[in-house]
Amino acid sequence: MKVDVLVAEIGSTTTVVNAFNDLHTDDPKFIGQGQAPTSVLEGDVRIGVNGAIDSLKKSMNIDTLEYDELMATSSAAGGLKMTVHGLVYDMTAKAAREAALGAGANIHLVTAGKLRRSDKKKIMEVNPNIILIAGGVDYGERDTAIHNAEIVAAMDLKVPVIYAGNIENHEEIKEIFDEVGKADLLFIVDNVYPKIDILNVEPTREVIQDVFEKHIIHAPGMEHIHDVVTGHIVPTPGSVMEASKLLKQELGDLITLDVGGATTDLHSVTEGSEEVNKILITPEPVAKRTVEGDLGVYVNMKNVVDLIGVERIARDMELSEDQVNELIDGHQPIPLTDLQKFFVERLTQEAVILASHRHAGGFRDLYGGSGKKTIAEGKDLTGIQYIVGTGGALTRLPNRIEIMRKIALSNKGDKLLPNTECEILVDNDYIMASLGVLSKEYPQAALRLMKKSLDLPL
Repeated sequence: MKVDVLVAEIGSTTTVVNAFNDLHTDDPKFIGQGQAPTSVLEGDVRIGVNGAIDSLKKSMNIDTLEYDELMATSSAAGGLKMTVHGLVYDMTAKAAREAALGAGANIHLVTAGKLRRSDKKKIMEVNPNIILIAGGVDYGERDTAIHNAEIVAAMDLKVPVIYAGNIENHEEIKEIFDEVGKADLLFIVDNVYPKIDILNVEPTREVIQDVFEKHIIHAPGMEHIHDVVTGHIVPTPGSVMEASKLLKQELGDLITLDVGGATTDLHSVTEGSEEVNKILITPEPVAKRTVEGDLGVYVNMKNVVDLIGVERIARDMELSEDQVNELIDGHQPIPLTDLQKFFVERLTQEAVILASHRHAGGFRDLYGGSGKKTIAEGKDLTGIQYIVGTGGALTRLPNRIEIMRKIALSNKGDKLLPNTECEILVDNDYIMASLGVLSKEYPQAALRLMKKSLDLPL
């Protein structure tokens, strides 16, 4: 059998391969899925990818499978590890951080101001895949970014460096990296914060993903990835963001939630409401991603349990505390019994609500000589029309829709959360990450496949 495209999602523990056909027609099809343990830790990503393809063939009951192209998303080998260095934390450093997160990066260090010895040591310990330097609005402060570029260029690291700061520094930044023989590792892009209160994160996001694609072969276990992957390679969270942005163009403002075993990701694509924008004190990107590293329903299950409390879980589930402790001790990556699923639903509900509250901005009252003034800060989700659930928990749990409905009900009036009129959508085929990378070559087919998975009319 021959198909158009396979997309491999190379995770930290599992590699999933999805097969797609008829991508050049008005009726593209998702035709099957296979999975196998990820083999990055064994030193060769190809083992896991080929194992997932064998699993796919078995599920489709075929002996041979040919394909025109194999694309991939990856969060293996620590995902896309980045460090970010700006001028002022609430301005250029924040803008650079937003760009990196939106591209699908795991940010291990953010600094503001001139790099110090302790910062250099931390960068070496992180051993990032990419370093992002920003700082200074265009034609503004120059010295900090130049200092940081000199420090980074002199370090014993052969990793790509993206400069997204003051436009006046371009020539000097080039000279700094030329002098140390690292010109091929430097990528210069438009300033992420060109003017006060203006964000310009999309060009940097695109370059981060391009650089990741070219340099992923240097990550442990990924050296042979281009032997099997013939098309695009995108960080998995960045691919979910691409899918969310594509869907926003078709449907309107939305958020996408992905509750996983270790983290909960929330992607929002919205300009916010006109009323809130008038009182917003700092700019926010249209497409924003946050990662809650303490909110997972397997690896970080005990973190979520501690946040809720065993006593409260027992009360909510109408169980004894001993029964809850038994569920905790016997917790599985995939719940099998109804009681195990009920337990994971309670964890997922907490992760969804907490992640939404952390992602969303809020109102704040200021008091001065002229009396009380209400301002808004952070991301405005009040204009959201759709809440989309992807990932294992929000595509497979029985009460996934009710879990997402509780986001709006959790608002006490001070948070910029979605309202109760939002429509809830579920990525039933669990292919949203695959469709993000697929959209780079087949945007219309990816959109139609996404609408099918979400049970939306074509």
